[in-house]
Formats: sequence, structure tokens, C-alpha cells
Amino acid sequence: MSITRNILRTDSKCLRKFIFTFGWKGLMGFRKFQKRKKRGEMFPAFQFISVTNDCNLNCQGCWVTKGEKTSSLDIEQINRIIVDSKKYGSYFFGILGGEPLMYKPLMDIFRSHPDCYFQLFTNGTLINDNVAQELRNLGNVTPLISFEGNETIADIRRGSNRVYQRTIQAIETATKHKLVTGVAISVCKSNIDMALSEEFINLLHDKGVVYLWYYIYRPSGENPCYDLALSSEEIERLRYFLVDGRTKYPLVLIDSYWDANGNPFCPAAEGLSHHINPSGNIEPCPVIQYSCDNINSEDLKSVYEKSTFLKDFKVEISKKTKGCILMEDPNWLQNFASNHQAKNTSNRSEMSNQLANGKIVPSHGSCKVIPEKNWIYRMAKKRAFFGLGAYG
Repeated sequence: MSITRNILRTDSKCLRKFIFTFGWKGLMGFRKFQKRKKRGEMFPAFQFISVTNDCNLNCQGCWVTKGEKTSSLDIEQINRIIVDSKKYGSYFFGILGGEPLMYKPLMDIFRSHPDCYFQLFTNGTLINDNVAQELRNLGNVTPLISFEGNETIADIRRGSNRVYQRTIQAIETATKHKLVTGVAISVCKSNIDMALSEEFINLLHDKGVVYLWYYIYRPSGENPCYDLALSSEEIERLRYFLVDGRTKYPLVLIDSYWDANGNPFCPAAEGLSHHINPSGNIEPCPVIQYSCDNINSEDLKSVYEKSTFLKDFKVEISKKTKGCILMEDPNWLQNFASNHQAKNTSNRSEMSNQLANGKIVPSHGSCKVIPEKNWIYRMAKKRAFFGLGAYG
């Protein structure tokens, strides 16, 4: 089985957009970010935008809380984020929710920016033939479909019924329409054996999936489910699987945690990416739900440049860990936010107490250094932003 088989089976327009808009323009955007960073300037290489907090599922460990009413960004706000970002060479955006396909103007955003590339983080349950055909016509979107376990585990993790079958159907629909289709799995105790199995890889390859993105489960939200968190030994097992799997499996295997030499890092602490929530608040990353800055105050570059909160976060986090501070020291995170008088943007009034008394669990920072073996991945992680990740 070849890693290029499913790539070459995708629609020609989708493939061209993927190679040029995501690949080449993404590479150039990352280089511009590196130059800005050397000059001490603040503007991320790419951004993740949660267009809405509305969702049709209720997943364990999800950081999104709707609150009293649904929050969504106006299409004008999203267009302004994208236009401002393009001025600084940023043409790639991760689109999150909630469930972003519940945001009605979503296709209009993709259509308005054909020079950009979008990664659509979706649970897949709303992907049908009409949606998939529209994405194919646009060509500038890759659906990243969450896959959380087998028939039993998926229903428990997702808080709904028939989630496994609906996820498989979404993957089949996306690949039938020849989209550049990805699958994401948040690896936890209940699905690690499945996630790190050859059978799982082969299943996705046979369905036409191009890439598989591995995340480490992070307890957060109203129902953190700390018992699902991986141990240090399990994180090391995951790392070995990724490094070895990249030399033999017919899928592109992606992580968001380690550089080419196997050193852990935090994308938010690097200033590589940040998250804009459905109320326009700029957060370090999706799971760190504190903010001192909002996109509506002035142009985006000025907001980033003037943000003491984000600048201090970069400096102070690097003194603490290269892993995930939410997992390793939630009490420190709460104190840091309090010292900066940061706004709680989670829609959960109890979040401060939850962090102050939060359980400490291992993150990718606990893993020993295991360098990449595959030369392609080593090069990509050194020179292209996709390997550095932003969501993990």
C-alpha cells in the first residue's frame, strides 16, 4: 500500500489547492512568521477560529460550553480576521466549533477567500453529499473528521447514539467526493489500543483517508474525565508508534507535540498559533480559556502587538514546561490569569476553582526525546508549519 495512492485519487482542483495554497503558501507564511519572531514582532503563522460554540454532540472532556445562549462570530468579523491575516502572509486557518457545520454562513467564508486554505474540524455527523460536493467545488477545504473509538466507545465519548457508524459514513462520503480527507483522534485510555493498531490504519487507508492527526486527550470542560488521561508510559508508547509508523504505514501521520528532534513544545508559547473564540476573544489556545484581548478593539496586528497577556504567556510558560500547562500545572495557569486580570472566556463560572484544584496529569512534555526517523517528516517539521501543529 502506497502513501500516495489516496492523495492521487483526490479531485484535481482539491489537490492543486492543497499543494499550492496549503503547502507552498503555508511554507512561505511560516518563513515570514520566523522572520517576525526574530524581530520580536507578534503575529502568529496561522490562527484557529471557533465560528460557533453550538454543537449537536456532548463529548467527554470537551472544552466548549455553550452557556445560556449560543455564541457565534459574525461573518464580517471572520472576514476581517482573514483579510488582516493575509496582509502578513497567513493563508491557512483552522475552523472549529462547537460543530462548525452548524454555522450557516460557513460556505460563504470559504467561497469568499479562494486564495486561502481551511482545515475544517468536524465531528462529521453533518457531512452529507450536498456538503461534500460543495467542498469539492470550492477545493480549498480539508475536512478533519473526529474519530473517537469503536461502536461502544464512540457513543460514550461523544454522548450520542450510532456515532461510530455516522463517522464512518462521513469519511466515506468525503472520500467518495474525492476530498483531501483527514481523520483526527484524541488518544485516551479507552481508545489507545485501537488508535495504535495496524487495523485502524488500514481501515482508514481503505476508506480513502489521506492523513491521520493524533492528539493527546486533555481533560477540560464541564466533564473533564481525568480517568481517561494517558500515563507517561502511554504517551511514550504513542510517540514510538508515530515515529516508527511514519516509516511504514500508508497514511500521513501527524502530531502537534514534538519537533524534528523529538523535543516537546507548546505552539502557543512559541507564538506559532492562537485561538479566536466565538465571542472574538483571543486565547493562547482552545483549551486555555482566558483572554485579555478581543478582535473588535482594533486591527488584528495591533491587538497582538499590544497584548501583554500573550507576550507574558510566551515568556513564563517557557520557564515552566515545553508540554501542556493545563495538564501539568492547572493551578499555575489560574494564578497567571488572575495576575493579569484575564477574562474567563469558558462560559463556566466554576472554571477558576476547577483549575485551582485541578488534577495534575502527564502531558507530552513528560516523554523522553525520541527523534524522527523519516527524513520527509524531519524536513517538514523543520521547514513547514504543518508538522509543528497548532491545535495540540
